[in-house]
Amino acid sequence: MSMTIALAGNPNSGKTTLFNALTGSKQHVGNWPGVTVEQKKGKYRKDKSVDVIDLPGIYSLSPYTQEEVVARDYIIKETPSVVINIVDATNIERNLYLTLQLLETKIPVVIALNMMDEVEAAGTKIDIPELEKSLGVKIVPIVARSSKGIQELMDAVKEVGGKNLASVPLDVFNKKLKEAIEELKNLGADDWKAIKLLEGDEILMETLEEAEKVKVEAIITKTDGIVGGDAEAAIADARYQTISKIVGKAVNKKGGVTHVETLSDKIDKVVTNRILAIPIFLIVMWLIFAITFNDGLLGVWLQTLVVDFWDGTLVPAVVGFLENAGAADWALSLVEEGILAGIGGVISFLPQILILFLLLSILEDSGYMARVAFVMDRLFRKFGLSGKSFIPLLMGFGCSVPALMASRTLENDKERKMTMMITPFMSCGAKLPIYLMFAAALFPNSNQGLITYSLYILGIVVAIICGIILSKTMFKGNVSNFIMELPQYRVPTLRSVLIHGWEKLKGFAIKAGTIILASTILIWFLANFNFSGMCEMEDSILASIGNGIKFIFTPLGFADWRASVGVVTGWIAKENIVATFGVLFGAGDEIVEAAMEGAEALPGVTEVFTQVSAYAYMVFNLLCMPCFAAVGAIRREMGSWKWTLRTVAFQMVVAYIVAFLIYNIGNLIF
Repeated sequence: MSMTIALAGNPNSGKTTLFNALTGSKQHVGNWPGVTVEQKKGKYRKDKSVDVIDLPGIYSLSPYTQEEVVARDYIIKETPSVVINIVDATNIERNLYLTLQLLETKIPVVIALNMMDEVEAAGTKIDIPELEKSLGVKIVPIVARSSKGIQELMDAVKEVGGKNLASVPLDVFNKKLKEAIEELKNLGADDWKAIKLLEGDEILMETLEEAEKVKVEAIITKTDGIVGGDAEAAIADARYQTISKIVGKAVNKKGGVTHVETLSDKIDKVVTNRILAIPIFLIVMWLIFAITFNDGLLGVWLQTLVVDFWDGTLVPAVVGFLENAGAADWALSLVEEGILAGIGGVISFLPQILILFLLLSILEDSGYMARVAFVMDRLFRKFGLSGKSFIPLLMGFGCSVPALMASRTLENDKERKMTMMITPFMSCGAKLPIYLMFAAALFPNSNQGLITYSLYILGIVVAIICGIILSKTMFKGNVSNFIMELPQYRVPTLRSVLIHGWEKLKGFAIKAGTIILASTILIWFLANFNFSGMCEMEDSILASIGNGIKFIFTPLGFADWRASVGVVTGWIAKENIVATFGVLFGAGDEIVEAAMEGAEALPGVTEVFTQVSAYAYMVFNLLCMPCFAAVGAIRREMGSWKWTLRTVAFQMVVAYIVAFLIYNIGNLIF
């Protein structure tokens, strides 16, 4: 029998870890219809007839945030077979507030009491039968990150699936609130709707006819007077009082102490220290880049294996097959100098991109990145943003498109627009191959990790400076408050890290096989043909285009037409710059070999660029207009072509000014 399971829980309760444990890596990631809140859905890996929906992390079913609206709309309107409520057992009182609201919906609920290993390590005892008796639902203790208890959880889910086992716990409320709820039910509302209307739920109020709304508002006003204040606050207080009683009976903390300083608390005294926090973050990031990009370490070693396979096995095999098949010269040129050279330049960097994503996933899963957001709030407030803006900016290191979409969660319109204007300054994964290409070709005897690291830091610095300028000019106003829960530090599981890394790498590889493949074919054609037919590259259509626009980039140090063309093709997808150079310079993945053989291995690139102009070129592509997909995301989120064009113009001007300064000042120094 087919079944739909919805996962609901607080942020950092282990919801996504449980989702990955249930579905593996075979999951679909998109957006909820009509909004830019991430939607994940997949099939239970042991039973493909069971659909698993990962709802956004929320603290309640009140419509205060976009995530809460999405989660409750799905639960109420789609009525899943079962809701698995993931409860962080180490913060059980706070988590049970959402639990009580879920029970009010009358949808069958099974509680997954997560992180039980940490509870046991702290010496806390949870009487699960007592907790089940108090809440009236099945409770299964689990450790999601090690998949402990997952099978028992799914057995419980199948047992209650489709059955109306949940009851509205009206005994939570006092007599006065119960009477008000009954009055609202007499107007035609069910239990859940009556409670939400008494809370003054704006979304539900808007669905009422005018006459109904007047009656409901009268009941709310009367109840406000009876409870001596606010009915919504009285309902929340009643829930918390009930939770306190339940926890008091079922949870016994070691020695009766309400709070013991944990290892996480001790670590936070250092990593969130006002003075040490940012230097520690910079050191941590530097270590990640050193492991990924420095010679002799993991990233470069894996990259060498890929290059050896591509150059030594795949390319000779494909070319040999075509030659034996009697392929025409133009076809050999297209495959070898166009497709294989272009895509090879991108594919050769996949190992380092994977290593970087895996290491960042470890930081994220461990709980450290939440601390970074908290620390950054202090810094961001100085230029008109809250720490909440750090989340989209952090996502920008992966891909600008979801990062721009994540800005939707910012309530303040000023902060939302500012965040979108500076988010593309972050070095997304697509820009990384550009840095690696130049680091290999022109900095063979330098610390390539340092070159790449400096560009990531430069993007952050420019974003901060631009934020200060924008907050003093276009976006004056107060900064919104930033409230965030810091999860306990946890050792990431190998499975979770690999799933995260694979999902990010898969998106990059798909782009290489679609957009970049099509682009390399188009670039090869434009670079080898003019309106008279096949020709030398210097006489091609692409050369004409490049020569026509190169005057724009001459003050920045890259006047060669091939460099100018690279900038333009990069607007389709930033990785295209590497593919373009692979075709135009005949380099391909030989760029990587240049790091080992010396810069003379790529005379074409080294004749066009010096170290200073190469760095200026990387900086320009770091800061200039992002890819067309990201521009489309800006248009959707801004809701205005005027603001979109203003944003793109701002980014182009910033990129030009910074690259100009780096090239000209760099030449004076070096």
